[in-house]
Amino acid sequence: MVHKLTLSTHTRMCFIDITQNIQTLINDNQIKSGAVLIFVPHTTAGVTINENGDPDVRTDLTTALSRAVPNRDFRHYEGNSDAHTKALLTGSSVSLIIEDGRLLLGTWQSVYFAEFDGPRTRKVYIKILEDSLT
Repeated sequence: MVHKLTLSTHTRMCFIDITQNIQTLINDNQIKSGAVLIFVPHTTAGVTINENGDPDVRTDLTTALSRAVPNRDFRHYEGNSDAHTKALLTGSSVSLIIEDGRLLLGTWQSVYFAEFDGPRTRKVYIKILEDSLT
């Protein structure tokens, strides 16, 4: 079964922590061991894993991506080629291990939905794969 998470973004560019949403699905489905696949079906948004200990990191990431890929000198008529490029840099999917009923992340890591062309309503697809030997 594929689970769908719907998010509303309120700025052109932001990172939204979706770690707890994923963990809740794992808990609700009583998954002890396996993997989870997270996929963003948008060409101007992505998903990534990064630090969750300091909220300034998210601000720094948006600043760095805006400097690296400014919204200028593109031919695409919609005016959002910078968002397409930023999505290319973050990627559209991540895979994580589930062990002992928990996402296997580093101490300071979280899973982030990355918006690059908001505000919008977005979808994130989540597929949980349970180990057959547990």
